[in-house]
Order: sequence, then structure tokens, then C-alpha cells
Amino acid sequence: MKNEPAVAFEAATKTYGDVRAVDGVDLTIRRGETVALLGRNGAGKSTTINLLLGLDEPVSGRVRLFGEPPARAVAAGRVGAMLQDTRPVPRVTVRELVTFVARAYPAPMRVDEALELAGLTGLAGRRVDRLSGGQAQRVRFAVALAGNPELLVLDEPTAALDVEARQTFWDAMRGYARRGNTVLFSTHYLEEADASADRIVVVDSGRILADGTADQLKRAAGGTVVSFDLAGGPTEGLSLLPGVTAVEIRGDRAHLRSADSDATVLTLAARDSIRGLEVAPVSLNDAFLALTGVTKSTSPSTSTSTSTSTSLELTR
Repeated sequence: MKNEPAVAFEAATKTYGDVRAVDGVDLTIRRGETVALLGRNGAGKSTTINLLLGLDEPVSGRVRLFGEPPARAVAAGRVGAMLQDTRPVPRVTVRELVTFVARAYPAPMRVDEALELAGLTGLAGRRVDRLSGGQAQRVRFAVALAGNPELLVLDEPTAALDVEARQTFWDAMRGYARRGNTVLFSTHYLEEADASADRIVVVDSGRILADGTADQLKRAAGGTVVSFDLAGGPTEGLSLLPGVTAVEIRGDRAHLRSADSDATVLTLAARDSIRGLEVAPVSLNDAFLALTGVTKSTSPSTSTSTSTSTSLELTR
């Protein structure tokens, strides 16, 4: 049915012994959305993706793709995936590989179209096992596109790629998404999520901590950072300033996350001793660290950090 979401997790849980890798996840992804899945190592991202692709089954709850079980949607060619653990096929060309995979699906994408979307037209005759890392990753992308999927799932798609190769890959991915297709990707590069995702889902310990746009996550973390030189002055009471949600001290400089930077700055400006006052937007990295309770520091010997808010509630 066309009104069914592309992805629907309903209280899905997956355990391995005493470890709850996915812990009662509820997640809906609408058709045409590009969603980033963020989390620390061991947060449950890969297990979530395995459940989505039907590579594993939840012990409770359920997962549906386009209203049907994952295995059925995958077999119908509605889902394409790029997983981390893949190896190049020896002694075949790029075109031969993509053609072979396309023939396994009932309504595949034209091979030339998949090659063009992945930026591989000029490499179609090259052997897959003789490509560079970035080129090989584009081949994996073309293979994922071969079935003409409506949903593309990417697990750390740009890991180990250089900056140029990463940019080329995301250009290709955005071309696919602009056709109205759905994309779910996990990444450790937060700037990729900020630049390419309509929504960002943050997971930790198998649970969803936040679900919203990049701007929403930044605002929830304290939308602005107000910093100034301490010049040997006291740090007591900084967390009580208007709008301040978290305080971080790096060397002799204070960094205050604030949900109301105007109120914070006006209060600080009333102090004659304030020097080097700066106001800047919170980065997605700052928001992620706040959500997952990770404290940043520049040096254990020169910096301390006190957080007044490490648990942010932001769900859709």
C-alpha cells in the first residue's frame, strides 16, 4: 500500500545473552526521507540495520518495510544495501558484476543507469579487484542500486575513504534521493549527517535518545555556545546564568551552551571583567556529545567540564 511508511519498527527488541542490542525501538521513516542513524560503537546501529534487512529477527516487537516483512521487501528488489563487511569479487569487470546482480531482481534498474548514478560509467570495463578504495565503494553503491530499490540502506558507507572520495559518494547518493527514494545511513562522520540527512536518529544502548532535524538536535543541546576568557576569575555560578544548559572549562576559557544566548550575553556583559566574549552556534558534534553523555576536553591536565544537562528529550 502506498500509504505505508518505508520503515516501521514497533517495540523491536533484540538480545544476545544479557545484552539488549536493540531495546524496544519504535521508529517510522516516511517514503522519500533521508535519515541518518548516529551512535557510538556498540550503540546498536548495526543490529538495527540487520533487523531492518531481515538478516536477523527481533525477539519481540516487529519490523516492517513498506508494510511487509523485511525478507519479502528485499526479495522483491524494493531494498538495496551497502554493508561494511564486503570483499571485491575477483576477475570480473564492474559492468559484469552489476549486470549479474541486476538479473537477480524482478524489475532491476538499467545497468547503464546504475553505473551513471554511482559515477562509474568510465570504469565499467575495469576489474573490480583492481580499483581504488573509493572506486570500489562506488561499485558497492551501484550493486545496491541494481535492483532499482525504493529504500537504500548504507552502513558506514564512507568509512576509510578520503575527503574527495567521500564527496563523490555523497553527490551520487543525493542524486538517488532526489528521485523520491528513501535512504537510511549510519555514519561516524557527523558533518555527513548534518549535510545530507532530513532527520537524525541518535541511538545509545539499543534505545533511541533523539529523533529530529539537525537544527532541532542543536537547539535541544543548547542552541548557542557563549565563550569568554576567565582571566583567572571564578567559575562558580556559571551554570546558573540565564539560558545556560551546560558549562565546559577549557584552560582559562569558559564555554557555555545556552538556549537563550541574548539573556546569557546580557548578563555577562554587565560584568566589567568579561574579555574575549564570543557567540557561535552549537555544532552537531556538541549536540551528539550532550545526548550520549560524553564529555569533551582538550587536555586532562588543563581542562575540566561540568555538564548541567546530559539527557536531552527530543523525539518525534
